[in-house]
Amino acid sequence: MLFPSTEFAVFFSCVWAVAWLLREANTARKCFLALASLLFYAAWDARFVLMLLAVAVLMLVCGQWIERSAARRRASITSAGIVLLLAVLGYFKYADLLIASLIQLADLLGLSLDLDLVDVAVPVAISFFTFHAISYLVDVHKSTIKASHSLLDLVLYISFFPHLVAGPIVRAREFLPQLTEAPRQMPISLGASLALIIGGLFKKVVIANYLATALVDPVYVDPSRASLQEIWGAFYGYALVIYCDFSAYTDIAIGIASLFGYRFPQNFDQPYRALSVQDFWNRWHITLSHWLRDYLYIPLGGNRLGRWLTVRNLMITMFLGGLWHGASGTFILWGGLHGVALMLHYGWARTGRAQAWRHHPNYQAVSWFLTFHTVCLLWVLFRSPDLETAGQFLNALWHAPVGAGGLSLSIQLLLALGAVTQMVPKVVWARLVGGFEHSPWVVQSVLVTLALLGLLVLAPTNAAPFIYFRF
Repeated sequence: MLFPSTEFAVFFSCVWAVAWLLREANTARKCFLALASLLFYAAWDARFVLMLLAVAVLMLVCGQWIERSAARRRASITSAGIVLLLAVLGYFKYADLLIASLIQLADLLGLSLDLDLVDVAVPVAISFFTFHAISYLVDVHKSTIKASHSLLDLVLYISFFPHLVAGPIVRAREFLPQLTEAPRQMPISLGASLALIIGGLFKKVVIANYLATALVDPVYVDPSRASLQEIWGAFYGYALVIYCDFSAYTDIAIGIASLFGYRFPQNFDQPYRALSVQDFWNRWHITLSHWLRDYLYIPLGGNRLGRWLTVRNLMITMFLGGLWHGASGTFILWGGLHGVALMLHYGWARTGRAQAWRHHPNYQAVSWFLTFHTVCLLWVLFRSPDLETAGQFLNALWHAPVGAGGLSLSIQLLLALGAVTQMVPKVVWARLVGGFEHSPWVVQSVLVTLALLGLLVLAPTNAAPFIYFRF
């Protein structure tokens, strides 16, 4: 059930209407939203609904056990809960990678291992709800939040359908307090919510879908057959595809959650305006970046233990961040090279020249250029199905023949629209949304209707799933 689909529009309309009718009965409202969210998840794969409920039960039991235990036992209980969660995640996402690696190692040693691959279906959103559960246990252990005594609240927390499949990663301390009573007013305005939803739909169904199907996907099928214009178009195009696709999902999720009266954290902040790789990760998938920082990098020691251990912690964090995306050499190398880039930035940022030049316009322009192209270069690994395809694509960047026709006008226009999402200052977007919010309701209704009709006309027949659904 994709966001840009008729099925989801009907589902959301029905759920929102009933939730509005139950706005004064908070427990009944939460029960209904939890059931609706489980139904939403069952539409993807009903087999794993019980797993989702089991995770909520684990959170309830472990959380209360941690809170009641003496200090010396709290860490052990927390660790046991995290190990169990990671074991389930590891089985579904990484068992085949481990088995294949053991077979290859045995071959190198001249041994023979008679092992079969697990080859099981990976539950949708397992990485996301596992991270939600881990952050909850750690926060209870640190006394950042009190353990919940409501299984209903925990089920709704990890299954709430706007963020369930692809984020943003919402901390328990951000969401659970919002469930104590039915929201009586929206955290953000109706106008801003609709702007997020419609803007997200436009980024997904117009920019991301068309750039992917008309340019990026065909080039990555066989980079050796693409022209130089197509290769470079796909090089920049995929950066826009993955941004418009993923940020669209989280924009829609934030907008939908706000219509139910719940606030989600921001997940993107024009990441391609970053002036360093560190700045990029402060703007890209912000909730994951902060999760890795708070629950992995800082517990490893962060930057408190000296230069070399800081470098080690950066590399471990980014390596595991790459592995989180999938059991593939491309993701592992992508994460590792981002770790190298962060390491180089860490060393350079502490030099006298970096400190002296950091506010100079020319230095900022060069920093932006290098950062953007580093990120785009590493996106080649992220997008490629294997390392061989990535190698072919990188080789074609310099050796592909010049084509006769170049990129079509429609592709150039879509690339320009994607760039606009990054280059236009946020204050301009804020003024546009503010103008919409303060317009008469008749004007708002006409604009929303025209926007939706425009999306129906421009949208492809079959909307592709969001990229981050597979994680």
